[in-house]
Amino acid sequence: MVRSQGRDKASPARGRANRSGQASASDGYGALHSSFRWAVPEHFNMAEVCMRRWAADPAVARQTAVIACAPDQPDRHHSYAELQDQANRLSHALTALGVRRGDRVAIVLPQRFETAVAYMAVLQMGAVGMPLSQLFGPEALAFRLHDSEAVAAICDASTCQALQAVAADCPLLSSVIAVDAAATSAALDWAPLLAQQPGHFQVVPTRADEPAVLIYTSGTTGNPKGALIPHRALIGNLTGFVCSQNWFGFDPFDASVASEAVFWSPADWAWTGGLMDALLPTLYFGRPIVGYNGRFSPQTALELMERHAVSHTFLFPTALKAMMKAYPAPREQFRLQLQGLMSAGEAVGDAVFAYCQQQLGVTVNEMFGQTEINYIVGNCARLYPARPGSMGKGYPGHRVAVIDDAGDECPVGVPGDVAVHRLDIHGEPDPIFFLGYWKNEASTRAKFTGDPASSWCRTGDLAVRDADGYLWYQGRADDVFKAAGYRIGPSEIENCLVKHPAVANAAVVPKPDAERGAVVKAYVVLAQEYLAKQPERTDTGFLQRLTAELQAHVKGKLAPYEYPKEIEFVDSLPMTTTGKVQRRVLRLQEEARHQAQQGRA
Repeated sequence: MVRSQGRDKASPARGRANRSGQASASDGYGALHSSFRWAVPEHFNMAEVCMRRWAADPAVARQTAVIACAPDQPDRHHSYAELQDQANRLSHALTALGVRRGDRVAIVLPQRFETAVAYMAVLQMGAVGMPLSQLFGPEALAFRLHDSEAVAAICDASTCQALQAVAADCPLLSSVIAVDAAATSAALDWAPLLAQQPGHFQVVPTRADEPAVLIYTSGTTGNPKGALIPHRALIGNLTGFVCSQNWFGFDPFDASVASEAVFWSPADWAWTGGLMDALLPTLYFGRPIVGYNGRFSPQTALELMERHAVSHTFLFPTALKAMMKAYPAPREQFRLQLQGLMSAGEAVGDAVFAYCQQQLGVTVNEMFGQTEINYIVGNCARLYPARPGSMGKGYPGHRVAVIDDAGDECPVGVPGDVAVHRLDIHGEPDPIFFLGYWKNEASTRAKFTGDPASSWCRTGDLAVRDADGYLWYQGRADDVFKAAGYRIGPSEIENCLVKHPAVANAAVVPKPDAERGAVVKAYVVLAQEYLAKQPERTDTGFLQRLTAELQAHVKGKLAPYEYPKEIEFVDSLPMTTTGKVQRRVLRLQEEARHQAQQGRA
């Protein structure tokens, strides 16, 4: 779909830049944005463009698709031909197990070759891949598996036990396949299962609007919502991916400009950032991606980038901050070849921005998006100046604005809701949009303002636009917040806390933190019935022990990053007249405390 080094395919996105791919700050952005047009075919399949077309090309088939890395294990290079062979076998295995077009298949795997195989297998058979983090506890897993009506799940030894523990609560979950399954496991063992299947599979000709991925995203009220992503959304991602990666090692609009590229990001492939901003677009361009199955550390990151000549990456601000502290002058110890660096989740800030330029040798492009409408706003240092702390501008093909409650665009400097129009500037449908929330029409309708066919989709994030068109983040319109790069929905944590016998009510808010942007803090009202049964409640260490117990309680049921790093016990929570907790009051209280501490420092 992009012409480069003999990979001559028709592109679903058309645009123009000058011959070198470079453009002046004054006219590069406007010219590209105004001339860009989408070209979305009626039928489109993510696996076809990310795997099958490369495996069918003799010049590319044996080239590396995934470099699998893990601590204390040798690196393994897997080709596009191998990726297709394994995906074809898994597609046959899933078909034999009863998986049909449109069925949801949970993928609970870390960064490893088999994860890429699982996505390609599910997508090419017309089923719907449902990524689930390996960090999820039993309660988080059970809800998503049950709500999605998943019929099969694919895991490995790290997640097999958790999956099987909740299988009884998910009656439609008929099959579990495990990579490196233990002998005592009841799951189907990946290797012998695939070995029995043929290596050829006919791709299902999915429509571009057909569901491809179901990703659950946290909200402020109720349970997490499943965002249904169509195959065409990958096309909508491409302009943001190319721009944020400074053309990803080549100019997609000029076949004469070409270079090799290797991508790596610590972002979990179970999240939108890892799947839609790293794995799928890298494979779309026929490039190798490094999959590291291990914990992030600054040393590991720099060693991986040196060992595999990583040219392009996606690093959260928290990761960049950790690298900056651990290695203030990394190029004195590591040979780095970075050409493109994207960051998201929170503002990078001046210090990290300067570190990337001066020490990593590349300008970081901050971007913004969300699961429902991903990769819509960002910087592109090659086209227009990247401004530290700015969300950037709307990427080509996306009509982005800051709007007020009535749906009208806000003047320069006036805060409003960041929104994307269903139609681009030429009046054509933007392929980036999700199909809707799974089994939740009311929430889907509430996401849009205006006529359903021609409307604004609100992100729920507030920003102001400056005179040059850059957006500057102001905060969430609701109570969802980011902590250490993770999107946190307070209601799920609150619900988990309340299930503990000690808790009568709870409210979760972000507490400002200099290192991580924010940490999860819980305000907890204790149950009087519980206190009455605790004779040691007057001991000085009682609340300290209870805090540790509640933290462990959340860790055991949800994801580790969701547990409250701090718990404050209060007699009551601020409530509205209708009985809703006023999290905003607590959030402002935390911000005021933080400012006061900063003033004393």
